[in-house]
Formats: sequence, C-alpha cells, structure tokens
Amino acid sequence: MATQTEQQVRKLTYVQAFNEVLAQEMERDENVIVIGEDVAGGGGKEGFEEAWGGPFKLTQGLYKKFGPTRILDTPIAENGFIGAAVGAAATGLRPVADLMFVGFIGVCGDQIFNNAAKMHYMFGGKVKLPLTIITATGAGVGSAAQHSESLYSMFAHMPGLKCVVPSNPYNAKGLMAAAIRDDDPVIVFNHKLLMGGIGGGQHVPKDPYIVPIGKANVSREGTDVTLVGIGYTTYQCLQAADELEQQGYSVEVIDLLSVSPMDDEAILNSVKKTRKIVIVDEDYPRCSVASDISALVAEQAFDILDAPPKRVMAPHTSVPYSPVLEDLFIPSKERIVEAALEVME
Repeated sequence: MATQTEQQVRKLTYVQAFNEVLAQEMERDENVIVIGEDVAGGGGKEGFEEAWGGPFKLTQGLYKKFGPTRILDTPIAENGFIGAAVGAAATGLRPVADLMFVGFIGVCGDQIFNNAAKMHYMFGGKVKLPLTIITATGAGVGSAAQHSESLYSMFAHMPGLKCVVPSNPYNAKGLMAAAIRDDDPVIVFNHKLLMGGIGGGQHVPKDPYIVPIGKANVSREGTDVTLVGIGYTTYQCLQAADELEQQGYSVEVIDLLSVSPMDDEAILNSVKKTRKIVIVDEDYPRCSVASDISALVAEQAFDILDAPPKRVMAPHTSVPYSPVLEDLFIPSKERIVEAALEVME
C-alpha cells in the first residue's frame, strides 16, 4: 500500500497511468493477456526491452515482465487478432486487444459487431465476453484521414458493446481497470493528444481503483451554461470555461466518460440547472454522440431550455493532412466560447 504522502504528491501522464493499470491488472489476474500489433515490439531482443510498446508506448516494459505467453505480438491482421481475442474471451481469458487506430475498424468489423457484441445475447447469457479493445482516436498530430478519426458513435450504436472515452490520467486508469474486470466487451478510446501529454501529469493513486462505466463526471460546477465534453474535448471545455469565467459567466462542465451506456441523468440534471447546453464532439456530425445528446435534451428537457441545444463538432469531411486545415477541423476553445456566448444571449 502506498503511503498517504505518496498518494498526495504522485503525478502520472496519461500513458504512464495506462501502462500502470495494465501491469496491475495482469498481476491481479493471470487470465488477463494483451494481444495486438507491436505490443511487445522487439520483446526480449537486446536493446529493445524497454524501447517500445506500440506507437504510444502503452505496453512498454510489459513483455519483459510477463513474457510471450501473455504479451502476444501479432501480424498486421486486425480481423485475425481481434477474432482470436473474441475467442479467448469466450473461453475464459480476459484479453486486452490493441486495435491500434480506430479507423482500422473496417478490417475487423465483423468480429466486433457480429461476434463480440452479440454472443452473450445469442447464447442466452451462457457465454461471457470479458474482452477489452483499446484504440487510438483523434486528430491533431498530422496522421491524415485514415489514422485520425474518432468514430466512437459507430460502436455506441451497437447493442452489446460498452464504450468509454477517458479524458485524463486519473480516469484513464480507473476506466481501464473497470473495462478489464467487466464481463462484457468494452471499447476504450484513447485520444492521441492526451496520450501525447496535453493536459500534463495528474494525481493518480498507485493502488488500483475503479471509475464506473456509465457514469459521467461533473468536472466543474456552474449555473449559466452546460458544456459537455468527450475525451479530449473535455479538456477543451475546461479551457473554454476558464475564459468564460473571466468574462463573468458560471460554466458547468460535464465529462461524459462513457458514450454507451450514457449517463442521461447527469446531463439532464445539469441542463435543469443551467437551462442551456453546448455539446463538444470531435466525431463526425451525422449520427453522432453529440446528436444523441441534443435529441435527449430536446425530448426530455425542452420546456426548461432557454435556447436550443448547440453542437460544436468536426465538419462532415475526412480529416485533412494539411496542418492548417487540420487545426480548423478540430473543435477549438474559441469555437466553444463562441457557441456558449450564443446560447447565453
């Protein structure tokens, strides 16, 4: 057990917190394995023991600690290793499968949508699927159209999948622990900018803990307007709230954390207090989580709204490679402030 002083001063980055929870859950339960491309990344070869762990280093050092039977490097074949992970989960293991970028869903959609999501239902509850899939989302690092999407709305649309979107090191560790221990398939969406260090280090307890799946967090309390963030956009909402506060406004920020199941109650309770809402979502606008939240508020809180729900989103276009255009693609703090001021007029 960590001492109280260690718990108070200890700060980790997003990647460090994620790496720690993987190691802790593998130590806690021998059925937890990690499978995917470059999760070992050179493994025990001289000079590579600590040098890799995937492009975001989430699994760095785990091969040396747990060996090749629990850290399984695979060929570049998402349909193969995601399918293998589904089968492993059905037989009692708790695999963590690294779908490196969410845009690769097109290669393994059948394994996720037709097998992982439906097996518990189709077998009358007799089969559990304790599968965790981790994947990278988001623009902002020059990765172009095929490696920069968000797409969590596609997964949230499918019954049988739980979908979580961490926003900082603390809830990344807690949500990942909850995902691994869950008996249902859980997709964990990690934004590349957060993994790259935006937001800095944060207090993260060393001892294992759980952040419940399906519960949003009120990151900041306010009374004039509600801002709803998802993953990285929560960070942007908090930045916008600071600016709006300097202009004399009281802003509430809801960190959604889970897009399926979604915490409808937290959203509606906030709107009942502020009477105005802006939803910030980096996914494409059509059939998006932001659209779902907007519909929820319009249907269940219409009579108390002082202004229509407003969305701040990426445009309905592929992510551009040009840095200038990519900056315009991502919802910005300035656009959030502008939208909040519009609904508060």
